[in-house]
Amino acid sequence: MVNKDNVLSVEDLTVSFGERVVVEGLNYTLAAGKTLGIVGESGSGKSVSSLALMGLLPRTAHVTGCALLQGNDLLAMDEQSMRAVRGHRIAMIFQEPMTSLNPVQKCGAQVMELVNDRQRVLDLFAEVLLPNPVKVFNSYPHELSGGQKQRVMIAMALITNPDIIIADEPTTALDVTVQKTILRLLRDLQQRHGTAILFITHDLGVISEVADEVLVMYRGQMVENGSATEVLHHPQHAYTRGLLACRPPLDSHPRRLPTVQEFLEHGEQSVQSSSSCPQQSTVPTSTTPLLSVRDLTVEYTLKRNLWGKPLQTLKAVDGVSFDIMEGETLGLVGESGCGKSTLGRTLLRLQQASNGTVVYKGQRIDSLGTRQMRPLRSQMQLVFQDPYSSLNPRLTIGDAIAEPLRVRQRGLSHSECRAQVEAMMQQVGLELDWYCRYPHQLSGGQRQRVVIARALILRPEFVVCDESVSALDVSVQAQVLNLLNDLKDQFHYTYLFITHDMSVVHYMADRIMVMQRGRIVETGSPDVLFHTPQTDYTRTLIDALPRIR
Repeated sequence: MVNKDNVLSVEDLTVSFGERVVVEGLNYTLAAGKTLGIVGESGSGKSVSSLALMGLLPRTAHVTGCALLQGNDLLAMDEQSMRAVRGHRIAMIFQEPMTSLNPVQKCGAQVMELVNDRQRVLDLFAEVLLPNPVKVFNSYPHELSGGQKQRVMIAMALITNPDIIIADEPTTALDVTVQKTILRLLRDLQQRHGTAILFITHDLGVISEVADEVLVMYRGQMVENGSATEVLHHPQHAYTRGLLACRPPLDSHPRRLPTVQEFLEHGEQSVQSSSSCPQQSTVPTSTTPLLSVRDLTVEYTLKRNLWGKPLQTLKAVDGVSFDIMEGETLGLVGESGCGKSTLGRTLLRLQQASNGTVVYKGQRIDSLGTRQMRPLRSQMQLVFQDPYSSLNPRLTIGDAIAEPLRVRQRGLSHSECRAQVEAMMQQVGLELDWYCRYPHQLSGGQRQRVVIARALILRPEFVVCDESVSALDVSVQAQVLNLLNDLKDQFHYTYLFITHDMSVVHYMADRIMVMQRGRIVETGSPDVLFHTPQTDYTRTLIDALPRIR
């Protein structure tokens, strides 16, 4: 008998590609006005199961089972019937906004494809806290930051007031304060319209904030299901306990973060005892900075007159000064649009500074030409924020990682190059049989690992990690953070670690800089900054951090 309170009922959902089964026998119900959180590692089948409901899987996918949306089976609908449902009765917020937004169409026009009401779009842009809604309405996706593009996607999903919203990692690219606002917005939408939400995320803190029920997936199967309180505070399955254990703690500094695989293979007691040793301080004793920045300013011209004279400018970075010592991890946190990524790119000369100096290993590099900078490129690398846009879709994963080696180490044979690539793939948790796959064949978290491998393959001395773990599930995140720390100890790397995840920067950084509107407003050690913040802005960032309650 069908429960009338359930707006969606999924029974025995199975998805396979050829002989490979990626979702097997999935069962759950979603009640009106409730939120079901689906958690699991990258590749566990979370997103595939939601795409099956939307009818967005490729034709090569074989889907069986039943998914009743108020009595109508979504899996049995033809494409014409799905068009009347998709985007109206059931909408989706995708994980990667850059791949979901049309790059040659303005953002406002894309949202207006669903509702031809300009004022309604502007009001919704303001509701999801997009700065200057009119400007965003008339902007192309590449003109917005990652967080701003994600908020456009959220507005697009909300515009039709659907019965169900499938939110696939909707807050991954957002800083903690905007994330908190968006989560509150989704809850308010539920209360006003009785909207049901299927919330897919790797962040268990977010799940604690939004979900009424939690479903845990592992290798395509459901391993645990229950209320959020039961699953998060009294997990029954070892996999769930592993997911909870590998989150970076705020009250301690373990030597290593446990991964789910270690947790499953060696048991809870063994992993916790090996990770419970306090992390040794890596703050360098050298007083000579590897990188020294003084009065760095980056300005953008927003408007010019007929003669080309600037009428309006924006200071993305405003008079910033700091030092990074050799072997140090300097954390950089702040809200989306505060200038974090611009600062990181300017240090690597991917963005030209307007004023100020950047000195690397005693050499001033802000005024070097392209040819003079070329020898330094292998010593200074960047892990990009958006893995999809930074990978060439025509290159296989192996070729993408090998490209820096082929450019910088021309004497390597093909076998030597492949051996180095495969070793790096294993270090960042990539399967060796993915060597010949293309970026579109990997999940978002898997593509992020490819970008990290490509940046570290040359063993650089200075690495700017720009949201390098933001797209990773908690277990792979723990693996990558351990990897970055291991490589730092082994090869004496120096990191500028840019992130919006306060728990990650607390675990990784020796010092933390807080950035607001292009300026550094506070600097300090992680423990001092978290326990005795000196500015209201820092306190706001810390208070917005999602915690398991």
